[in-house]
Amino acid sequence: MKKYINITPEGTKDFLFAECSAMDDVCGKIEAVFCKRGFKKVTTPGIEFYDVFSVPCSGISQESMFKTVDNKGRLLVVRPDSTLPIARMVASRLKNSTLPVRLYYKQAVYQNNPTLTGRRNELMQMGVELLGVEGKRADLEILTTAIQAISAVEDDFRIELGHSAVFDALSDELDINEDFKEKLRVSIEGKNYSALNNLLDKLEPCKEVQAIKSLPSLFGGEEIFEKAYEICEGTQAQEALEYLHMIYNNLAPLGLGDKIIIDLGLVQRNDYYTGIVFTGYVNGIGDAVLSGGRYDKLLSEFDAPMGAAGFAIDTDAISLKKLSDNVSYSDNPDVLVFAEDGHEIEAIKLVEKLNDEEGIKAQFSVLATLEETQAFAEKRGIKEIRIVK
Repeated sequence: MKKYINITPEGTKDFLFAECSAMDDVCGKIEAVFCKRGFKKVTTPGIEFYDVFSVPCSGISQESMFKTVDNKGRLLVVRPDSTLPIARMVASRLKNSTLPVRLYYKQAVYQNNPTLTGRRNELMQMGVELLGVEGKRADLEILTTAIQAISAVEDDFRIELGHSAVFDALSDELDINEDFKEKLRVSIEGKNYSALNNLLDKLEPCKEVQAIKSLPSLFGGEEIFEKAYEICEGTQAQEALEYLHMIYNNLAPLGLGDKIIIDLGLVQRNDYYTGIVFTGYVNGIGDAVLSGGRYDKLLSEFDAPMGAAGFAIDTDAISLKKLSDNVSYSDNPDVLVFAEDGHEIEAIKLVEKLNDEEGIKAQFSVLATLEETQAFAEKRGIKEIRIVK
């Protein structure tokens, strides 16, 4: 018995009609922003060698990857991330390009989430990578592109902004190993105060320990900097705080107000990010729909050291929210054109004219009789039928 011919694998789904229209709309608006900002589209293979994602700073566990082997026995994975393949591509096929390079992508990624808990194994992403440049101007370019992209599809959003070096500078002063540091990071990112305090209580009290305890609560507007300067005074984290404050002030002319939030508890993948980090949220979607930051060490893993920053947007989540908000993405034509026998080509030409010249969404009826066409139009809610005879 064929058990699995009518269902999709766990964590995947079919997208139908209005869902596809919503996705095309969302992706089209985001793509227009990317193109306007000078980013050029690239696409990487859906299957890559496992080695691309096994570099030390990838932050992708091997358990989360779908794996297979090729006919030579080499280990392959279905693409779990887009940034690493683009780093590979830049270090090989674009190694002689004039820097900086501006790239964008629209492609699915696949991650194995055994428990799922509402997460998907397959999701469509769009994102940009700005490679070959560091500094304030590059960071502002990435951040403002992210803000433009999300505001092109949603009005009610917020961007949370942090700096990976704040946590790194504080934790590097402690006598802890990488495993302990990762436990601290996870506790801070999840704002799990109890777990964080239990871990830090095992260490000798010092200014850095107290500062790390405070990181999850340092969340808000510009007033957060005053508190952070006081807590981190005399530590190596001050330089990162000052840089973040400068970036925040540079964004002020955009007039976004409380849409820009400072979050010093934003400590994503500390072995990956090296500078600013940010996430984007849309009202009505629980998880972040946008994430990114600076990752200057990544290209060194591919023997092409250079500055790099980028972000990715979960376009599936935004598209599905549009539908839940009752945004109309009707696939119905405005007019159905029926042809009597012998007049089919005339009717098809009329459809082309209505669509191309008059801006009316028309469709040729492939049904054999006018009665069938009328019944079809009634079921679909198509209000007008034109007859060519």
